Amino acid sequence: MGWFKSQMWKVIDWKDDGNDTMVYRFQMPSDKYEIMSGSKLTVRESQVAVFVHKGKIADIFQPGQYTLSTNNLPVLSGLRALLYQGRDVVVKSDVYFVNTKQFTNLKWGTKNPITMRDADFGMVRVGAFGTYSMRVFDAERFLKELFGTNSTFTVADINDHLKSLLVSQMADTVAESKIPMLDMAANLQEFSAMCRTNITEKFREYGLDITSFTIENISLPQEVEKVLDERTSLGILGDKMGTYTQKKAADALGDAARNTGTVGTFMGVGMGGAFGNAMNNAFSNLGNAQDAAPKQETKPKQKYCGECGAAMSVGAKFCPECGAKQSSGSVCVKCGADVKGKKFCPECGTKVEN
Repeated sequence: MGWFKSQMWKVIDWKDDGNDTMVYRFQMPSDKYEIMSGSKLTVRESQVAVFVHKGKIADIFQPGQYTLSTNNLPVLSGLRALLYQGRDVVVKSDVYFVNTKQFTNLKWGTKNPITMRDADFGMVRVGAFGTYSMRVFDAERFLKELFGTNSTFTVADINDHLKSLLVSQMADTVAESKIPMLDMAANLQEFSAMCRTNITEKFREYGLDITSFTIENISLPQEVEKVLDERTSLGILGDKMGTYTQKKAADALGDAARNTGTVGTFMGVGMGGAFGNAMNNAFSNLGNAQDAAPKQETKPKQKYCGECGAAMSVGAKFCPECGAKQSSGSVCVKCGADVKGKKFCPECGTKVEN
C-alpha cells in the first residue's frame, strides 16, 4: 500500500514564470504519477484550473485552494466504492491552467494598405497600426475554440489570427462610419473606441475580451500627403497666391533653360506651362475675384497750352481755349509747369521751344 501511495501526485499548481503563456497543461514528473482523491489543488489569482477527463471538460476551478474529493470533482463520484473501502482514488485526467490576466501592449497593423472611399479624396489606400490588450474571460469556450491539446499555448500562437480580426473589423468600421480621412486622423481616440466596440463581439466568440484598442497612426498615400502639404502651404501664403504662381512658373522655365537638349527644353517649357495651367485651375476662384475688381481706365495722353495752361491733345497745334499757336509759351507743353524764362522744364526736363 505504501508503494501505491508513493506513485500518487498530491500537489497540483502552476507558477507562471513567463509573460505570454495563456494555457499550461500540468505535467506529472513521469507516467507513474497520477491525480488522486485528497490531492491539493492551488489556483492563484488571474488563473483558472480546468479538469479534462476522457476528452471532455469535467470541472473548472476559480482562484483558491482545494482538496479534491467527490464533493468538488464530479469525475470522482463514479469511484466512491474505492473511497468507501479506504483506498485512494486514482483520476486519469488532464489539468489545464488558463491565464486570465491582461496581455497588454500587443502590436497590430495593416500588412497592405486598405482601399476605402473618402468624401474629400475619392478612392484612397490607407494603412494603420497601433496596440491592443486582451484577456481570457471564458476559459471553457477558449479551450474549445482555440486551444486544442497542446501542452502550452502562448500569445504568439494566436496573435496573427487576432490581428487579422482587428484589421478586418477596423476596415468595416471605417466603411460604415463614412468619416472623412482628415476628421478620422484628427480624432484617433474617438475612432479607436468605435473600433473596439465593433471588435468586442467577435473576440467574445473565442472566449476573449478586448480590454483596450488604440490606433496610433493612420498613414495616407504619398500623393494625398503631398496635396495636404500644398494645402497647408497655401493657407500660410494667404493673399500672396500671385507671387507663388509666378515663382513656380519661373522655376519651371529655369529648369528648362538648364536642359541643353532641344527636346528637353520644349519638355521643360511644357512642364512649366502644365504646372501654370494646373495652378490657374486651382486658384480659379481667386483669379475670378481679382478679375471682378474695378479696373482703372487709361486716360489719353495730353499736353498743355504754353499761354493759358489749358489741356489739349498731344497733336494739337493751336489751343482750343485761347487760340495760341503751340510752339512757345510760359507753360510746359508736357506737364503744364511754369517755364517762363527757362530753357528746360524744371519738373519734367522737357526742352522749351521759343
